[in-house]
Amino acid sequence: MTKVLYSPASPYSTKVRMAAHYAGIPVESILVDTNAAPADLINANPLGKIPTLILDDGRSIYDSRVITQYFNRISGNKIFPRNAEKRLEAEQLESIADGLCDVLLAHVYERRFHPEEKIHQPWLDWQWAKAIRVLDYLNAAPPRLSKKLNGGHIALAAALAYATLRFEGKWEKGRSKLKRWQKRFEELHPELAALLPK
Repeated sequence: MTKVLYSPASPYSTKVRMAAHYAGIPVESILVDTNAAPADLINANPLGKIPTLILDDGRSIYDSRVITQYFNRISGNKIFPRNAEKRLEAEQLESIADGLCDVLLAHVYERRFHPEEKIHQPWLDWQWAKAIRVLDYLNAAPPRLSKKLNGGHIALAAALAYATLRFEGKWEKGRSKLKRWQKRFEELHPELAALLPK
C-alpha cells in the first residue's frame, strides 16, 4: 500500500491526507519525527521534509502540491476540476493557502529554534503582516463551498486549522466570513475534519 510519511501538526501533511481520503485513494499514514531525521524519510526525500509519499514500487513523491497533483491524476480528476478556468482558480487557492502555511511556519520556527535573546522581532512582524494580508484577502471573498470540493478548498481548510492550532485567538478577529467558512467545511465534511490538526 502507498504510504505517506507525515506529522499530525503539519498543514501540508493534513492537506495530502485529506486529498487522498476525498479522492478515495487508500494510503497508510506513517508518523515521523522530522527532527530525528529518520532513515525512512531521508532515504525517500533528501530534504527530509514531510509529507513524502512512498509508492508500492518504492518511488517517492514530494512536496505536497506534487502529491495532490499525483492524486488528481490517478483518481481521474477528483481533486482538481477539468475545466481550465476552474482548475486555475483551485490551484491559485491552493497556492495562497500553502503560502499562508509558509509564513505561519516561519513565525513558529523563529520562536521554536532560537533562544529568546536571538529571536528577530522584525522577522516575526514581517511574517505576521503577510499572514494578515492573506487572511484579509480570503475573508473579503471566501471561496464557495459545497459537498463537491477541490484541492484549493482542502488546502485552505488545512491552513486555517493550522492557524487555529498555533495562533488561536490571534487571527480570527474581524474575519467572521473566514471563520464561518472553516466551520462550514467541518460541518459538510466531518470525515475530512477528523484529519485536521487539533
